[in-house]
This record gives sequence, C-alpha cells and structure tokens, in this order.
Amino acid sequence: MTEHASVRGTVWFRALTGQASSMPGDPKSVLAADSLLGKEQARFLCVVPDANARFPCARHGEIGLEEGYTLAARVREAMQQDKNKTKRPIVAIVDAKSQAYGRREETAAIFLACAAAIDAYGSARLAGHPVIALIVGQAISGVPLTHGYQANRILAFDDDGVVIHAMHKAAAARITRRSLEELEQLAKKIAPMSYDIRDYAKLGLLYKLLHVENPEKPSEQDIRNVQDELVGAVADARRGSVDLRNRLESKGALEMRKASLLVRSRLEAQWLEN
Repeated sequence: MTEHASVRGTVWFRALTGQASSMPGDPKSVLAADSLLGKEQARFLCVVPDANARFPCARHGEIGLEEGYTLAARVREAMQQDKNKTKRPIVAIVDAKSQAYGRREETAAIFLACAAAIDAYGSARLAGHPVIALIVGQAISGVPLTHGYQANRILAFDDDGVVIHAMHKAAAARITRRSLEELEQLAKKIAPMSYDIRDYAKLGLLYKLLHVENPEKPSEQDIRNVQDELVGAVADARRGSVDLRNRLESKGALEMRKASLLVRSRLEAQWLEN
C-alpha cells in the first residue's frame, strides 16, 4: 500500500471477539463475528483495510460499495435470526478515514450502499437490538453516518488518534479558506470545529469517553475494561428509548447545542401547524 492504513479496527475486533476474519462470502474488508459480551452473544462488525480489495478506492479501510452492503447484510441477518427471541447487541467497531471516493463508486451509487447500512443499523435499533458504536480510531466524513451514528450509545477512546468529524482538517481549511493554524485557533472557540475528541465529547453525542493506555496494543486489563463498558452501554440502551433522544437531552447537548435545539423546536412547531 502507498499510505498508512490504521490497524486499530482489526486489533480491537480481535481483542473483543478472538477472531480477525470475514464471514464466508464476505469481502476481507469487513470483519463480522458473533462473540460473547458479558453473558450474552453479540454481533461485532468492523471495516478494515484490504490491500487487495476489488475497488482500489476502498483499500485503506474506506467504506465503499461492498463494505456498505456487507454491513447491511450482516445486520439484517442478525435481525432475522433474532426475530422471535431476545435481540442480541450489535457492536460497530469504527476506525475508517472516509467513504470511498471514486468514479466507479459514484457510478455504481455508493450512496445506496451507505444508505443500506444506515437503514439496517437504524432498523435494528428500532427493533430492540442494543446497537453500540465503539470508535477506536478515525470516523471521518461518511464513515460515522454509515457505520456508527445509528447506535443507541456511542463510546470513543480518549486518545489523540480518535477523530470524529465531517471532513479532514486540510479539507476543512480549504473549504473555509483558512490556514490550518487559523482553523485550529477557531476550533478553540467553537467546539464543533475542533478535531479534539474531548471537545467533541462536550456536544453530548457520546455516551462515554474511555481511557486506554495503548489503543494499538491494548493490555488484557484494557480489554476487560472496554468489555465492561460495552456491557454497561448495552444495559443502558435496553433501559432507554429506541430512538436517539438521549443525544438531544444530554447535559452536553443542552449546554452546547442550544441553537440546534431551538431550530428543531421551531421546525417541529411549523410541522405541527401544517
């Protein structure tokens, strides 16, 4: 490969499931497995780099056509298998720098592949599956939307290598016609502009920030701690609503997203009027 591809997704998928391979028939870029989480089975999903992926734009861990449809298929499979019994937790392990940008992807409607995954995760949550996102690395651009944001609860590592954002910093600088230095100064004043996960946590979208000594080489204690936090998030999700109101009612949201909440309330009022 010509550029660095993160190994965090693979590391944590293996740490939490004891496996690091795709299910039969799946592309190697999507890891899926059912493994014990606490006292119950959970389905774990992760998109990882594959240097020999069919589509060149999805060889460094990006979410592309095959990745979106495969995530959707494996989530739907779990839903069907659990249709008449206890709904297993679904854990999305997230570490991907972007969706796959390419002419092939656009021609073949990557938006449909990503939408299929989004719809599957959302449908699983509404059906009663506790959907948990564990962000261990980057979640940039279309990645969190496709693979993570439909979760009942989102956990992320308190680590400089973890970034959740709409676009990469260099791209944001170009779009806003600012230098990187100017963008970083702006981020100190406006939390949504920041690339620091601790600032992101202030927005009220995260369930918890988790401390891990070395995300790329976790200790056994770190793994146990993360497992315990996932079990706690599953329990909390089952106690709560299947919608995402917790992100709007959290302390962080009430303090940091006042304008967004005001816009939502006015839109709702207009909707009811019509």
